[in-house]
Amino acid sequence: MDQITQLARLGLFDARVPRYTSYPTAPHFGTEIGAADFTRWIAAIPEGARISLYLHVPFCRRLCWFCACRTQGTQNEEPVRAYLQTLLAEVALLKAQLPRGVTLSRLHWGGGTPTLMDADMIATLAAAIRDAVPMAPDGEFSVEIDPNEIDDARADALAAAGMNRASIGVQDFDPEIQKVIGREQSYEVTRAAAQMLRARGITSLNADILYGLPGQTREKISQSVQMLLSLNPDRVALYGYAHVPWMARRQTMIPSDELPTPEERLALFETARKLFVADGYDELGIDHFALPTDGLAKAAKAGLMRRNFQGYTDDTAEVLVGLGASSISRFPQGYAQNAPATSAYTAAIREGRFSTSRGHAFVGEDRMRARLIEALMCDFRVSTQELVQDYGADPAELARLLSSCAEHFGPMVALTTEGLEIPEQGRPLTRMIARHFDAYDLSKHSSAI
Repeated sequence: MDQITQLARLGLFDARVPRYTSYPTAPHFGTEIGAADFTRWIAAIPEGARISLYLHVPFCRRLCWFCACRTQGTQNEEPVRAYLQTLLAEVALLKAQLPRGVTLSRLHWGGGTPTLMDADMIATLAAAIRDAVPMAPDGEFSVEIDPNEIDDARADALAAAGMNRASIGVQDFDPEIQKVIGREQSYEVTRAAAQMLRARGITSLNADILYGLPGQTREKISQSVQMLLSLNPDRVALYGYAHVPWMARRQTMIPSDELPTPEERLALFETARKLFVADGYDELGIDHFALPTDGLAKAAKAGLMRRNFQGYTDDTAEVLVGLGASSISRFPQGYAQNAPATSAYTAAIREGRFSTSRGHAFVGEDRMRARLIEALMCDFRVSTQELVQDYGADPAELARLLSSCAEHFGPMVALTTEGLEIPEQGRPLTRMIARHFDAYDLSKHSSAI
């Protein structure tokens, strides 16, 4: 039986499973977690600890039809400027609650389009964050940048603020595919943005590219990947387009009958994957590639790569604080999500309280299963010793779980003396294998491939 037949028999081409950027996944968060929990969890951070900070800017000049993020369109800066004032108030609330000596190991501005903020807004926000939580000496400050929304003044402001990594969304360079997904962005504009950033000393560059878009063929994705490689990104995320129109209404603009079949999606991924590997990139996890000199590649080699709401990361901080509408925070005690609607988020902050509207407090085996799933997603292997020693797993119950997985997936997984591994032929099934250890009811998610 060949690999494709085995993958089909195990349901790869039919399944819809989580991306497992958290466990439990966000659909299982509940309203029993609120601002009081968030405040208590912030206060429990040890003095002098290193934390991460994610800041969400939900505005875009135009709404790309493929995107399922929490965003809203605006043609002027007034809503952005008003939102900035709310962010500044939230930063002040955080500063008042943080224990002494806390520093930032990672700071990430995402969206939306953070670079809709003008240079003065960027400088004001960066200064407020520095005042509230100083950056650690080896800290990393990254920003998601739309090449259509960056100029010299904003690039100067970001560099002056200490940004040392930029993330550029590419998706696909084919003009016809760009029209269909509502994201027109030429290669020339993208190259100019990369050159603008590198000229200011921002040498670490990430890029996102999608497979599974309408009208994509192996020839077209090959061309897009080769164009991207000409920009020499340090790190690339090769994401599968998640067509979830029941969650993201704007995706109804994308003709579903032009989407590749699951089998074609796998072929598109493999085509792109081989090009990145051939160009000297290390293959990391299920969908990332990085030059061997990049921090993520080094973390993966050392077994220190982790997974969070932005995908794979080399950040090992136990606490990730999310600021802005819809942002999710992660603590050793659980998850806390801000109000998704900008209006509800703003109202809470103006009342002088955090806007946490839902979340999840870890119970029972949550932390153990979260680490088990993360290990599979990052390293394709599970250490029984780690789960027993660090997470209190019951050895007999863990052995039963691993054996059940091996029985279900057959040669696509392997029981070892250390625990369980996913060999290369089984790695397209990684998210499905991770789901085998998910103790929660399963919601409808994106395609498994």
